[in-house]
Amino acid sequence: METSRGLFERLDDLAAELVRLKVDVLVTYVTKASLAAKKTTATIPIVMVGTGDPVAVGLIASLGHPGGNVTGTSSLGAAVAAKQLGLLKETVPNILRYAGLWNPANVAFQTLQVKEAKDAARMLGIELQLYEAKAPDEFAAAFAAIERDSIQALLVLLDPLFSNNFQALAELSVKSRLVTMTGHRAFAEAGGLMAYGTSFFDQYKRAAVYVNKILKGAKPADLPVEQATKFEFVINLTTAKMLGLTIPPVVLAIADEVIE
Repeated sequence: METSRGLFERLDDLAAELVRLKVDVLVTYVTKASLAAKKTTATIPIVMVGTGDPVAVGLIASLGHPGGNVTGTSSLGAAVAAKQLGLLKETVPNILRYAGLWNPANVAFQTLQVKEAKDAARMLGIELQLYEAKAPDEFAAAFAAIERDSIQALLVLLDPLFSNNFQALAELSVKSRLVTMTGHRAFAEAGGLMAYGTSFFDQYKRAAVYVNKILKGAKPADLPVEQATKFEFVINLTTAKMLGLTIPPVVLAIADEVIE
């Protein structure tokens, strides 16, 4: 169960529909979908993917002993935001003011990311100013505001709304001549400059393992939640050239993939 278009207000109804169908296992993508599923059923096993801090938001009791009917993988941590901003700073060391694009409609996951990004910015000695967008038709206004404020670097926080509109966000980033980073490789593949984050392909493979164990009789309460262990850093050199940007060799050297 996921919000492919970022329509979070439908999650409760979608969860209820799946519960009425008496499915054997619910697989949920992102924190808010997982919370909607947990609120709807306390008996059907739930395997979560792409959650931030499942303990903090009340999805599970602890990583080692989840309790209840929820288990799966956790993909985001403070270290990810620090790494993203650190890579941006290494790429453009002369830029000290950054924009952060976030979706306030996705309260649980976005609030966690905002806190982590702000903490990372303070640690790195840079200024992070937030700009919001709750729908695709708000993107242009957010980018116009970033341009008005003369900000040259942008961190796009992970969100289903943004993930499903990476092409538009990449085009706006290039048009605004922004050095842009987000947490999903699909952004760089769509024409964005850089992406560093969890390998979601790996997360879904791990989710399949959980589903298999549950269908064979394992209880979610007894299956420890796994934190992400595989991360990937992708740079789009074609976009860098369009921006007139030279990626420092030290940054290129640690990229897992370079798109040319």
